[in-house]
Amino acid sequence: MERAEIERLLGRAPRITVENILDHPQLESARRAYLDSFLKVYDGDPFMIRLLIESGRFFVYYIVLLLESAYDPARRETWPTIGLVKETMAAFGLGRASDRHIDHLLARLCTVGCLESHPSERDKRVRILTSGERLRQHDRDWLAANYTPLALLYPHHDYSRALQRDPRFQIVHRRASIPFMGLGAAIMAEIPDVMMYFDHVAGPIIISALLQTAMTQGDGTSATVSYADIGDRFGVSRTHVRQLLGAAEERGLLKLHARGGRQVEILPRMWTSHDAGMARGMYFHDILYLAATASAEAVTRLPHGPSPGIAASL
Repeated sequence: MERAEIERLLGRAPRITVENILDHPQLESARRAYLDSFLKVYDGDPFMIRLLIESGRFFVYYIVLLLESAYDPARRETWPTIGLVKETMAAFGLGRASDRHIDHLLARLCTVGCLESHPSERDKRVRILTSGERLRQHDRDWLAANYTPLALLYPHHDYSRALQRDPRFQIVHRRASIPFMGLGAAIMAEIPDVMMYFDHVAGPIIISALLQTAMTQGDGTSATVSYADIGDRFGVSRTHVRQLLGAAEERGLLKLHARGGRQVEILPRMWTSHDAGMARGMYFHDILYLAATASAEAVTRLPHGPSPGIAASL
């Protein structure tokens, strides 16, 4: 998405750039804050990790929340159906999940209470997807984690509505995100090293834990880890952890030393790609925050009212 198109959608120029973030003197502090807050969202909940953290799975849940935020019962084209989820993912090239995989994941999310599927009041033949409170709470925590490093680097910008996990603002934020989906997809395509982690269940979480450990144990150049401990922490097998780190080694992001590769050397490319991904994510979320706050009136009075699934949280 060209800068002119971003400015047209936003109604103004972005107030920060990726370069601003990468050049910020407090970048390392932001990195620590991001890793800590991101891991806090998932620590102690291996079920949600296995359910949501892998590219196809993540994008399915993300698209459902965005579509639901714009749901207007009077406009059939906005109905958040399984078909619309698939169409939206295909249109923006998000994830590589097959139709069967999407069907399976949506059914699983419904079974565990993260999503609900019910007949449309206007056409009983059509089933509408709405989020459950567990998934909405997870999404609010995830948003807060993404705004934590921004608040640290730019304290003069007000990110309080996201940090306070305001459910009304969550709806407005997700609705405001829809026109920027193409930008989000383009930004993620720019960071193939980071996207590689999403090819493995719990990949981003495991890598974040590794980097957090490296920063805690020393200067960020190495980490002593136990595959079994990481697997137990995030609900995956140690074989899965070993395979993920092996894939990262093949990509030139790290080196495995000692018996079983438990001494992990963090190579400069890994920190460079992590910071590049984090900075792009921060840039994107600042744009979304501006878009949402520009619709300040919608925070208290949504044009079509809250969707049925979200209304209970307001």
